[in-house]
Amino acid sequence: MDIRQVTPKFSVAPQFQPADLTALAGQGFVAVVCNRPDGEEDSQPGAGEMREAAEANGIAFHHIPVSGGQFPDAAVAAFRAVRRGTDGPVLAYCRTGTRSITLDTLANPDDIPPAERLKRASDAGYDLTNLSDRLT
Repeated sequence: MDIRQVTPKFSVAPQFQPADLTALAGQGFVAVVCNRPDGEEDSQPGAGEMREAAEANGIAFHHIPVSGGQFPDAAVAAFRAVRRGTDGPVLAYCRTGTRSITLDTLANPDDIPPAERLKRASDAGYDLTNLSDRLT
């Protein structure tokens, strides 16, 4: 798995499989956030299957799907609530990890300045400079 740590409490990853949840639990993740809508690709496991595998391994599962480069306020607020309300490491995933790091950057759960959020994303391998005008 290509897990990219953004902070000690937050990481992002591309799509992984239900069987990977056992290893993720062993790595200390306490919550997983899926940012993919079901049916985005034929081969992707559905959110229900991922939820079942996560919960079987003692990991909370949250489904906050976004698509088409759209990040509605409700999705950003939900992501922020999960990040702020989780006591322990969170792993968010989508097809490549880009939507997940974008949601975190927009949600700003750690209340940090825009430049620092963009640097965190860059350090994890994601160029989000196109978001600069949306960050406050």
